[in-house]
Amino acid sequence: MDLDDTLIALADETRRSILQRLSAGNARVTDIAAPYDISLNSVSKHIRILERAGLVRRRVAGRDHFLSLEPGPLDAAAAWMARERAAWTVRLDRLEAALRAEDAIEAAKKSSRNVNHAKQRKKP
Repeated sequence: MDLDDTLIALADETRRSILQRLSAGNARVTDIAAPYDISLNSVSKHIRILERAGLVRRRVAGRDHFLSLEPGPLDAAAAWMARERAAWTVRLDRLEAALRAEDAIEAAKKSSRNVNHAKQRKKP
């Protein structure tokens, strides 16, 4: 299982819809394909992408192919996103603190110039 494969699989609305359906329980491929206005062959291609990503498992019973959701890659992607979010939050918080400090320094300099300028005008 690869994060890239998972993200590619999730990038398509039809595949996300298939996963949503499978989250309610196992289903035949033909039942999964029924609501779509595309060919069974096209739905099968979407399913193969989901299988390659490890998001779907197929079980064959006679002529029927049953699909089930495998949440592991979703969990791995969510964990990666959480780690990245945390890392970027720390970086952005540091950047914000640095920018605020820089703004405070500039404000102090400006205030100091204004005070010095006012003192110079008062001198006889």
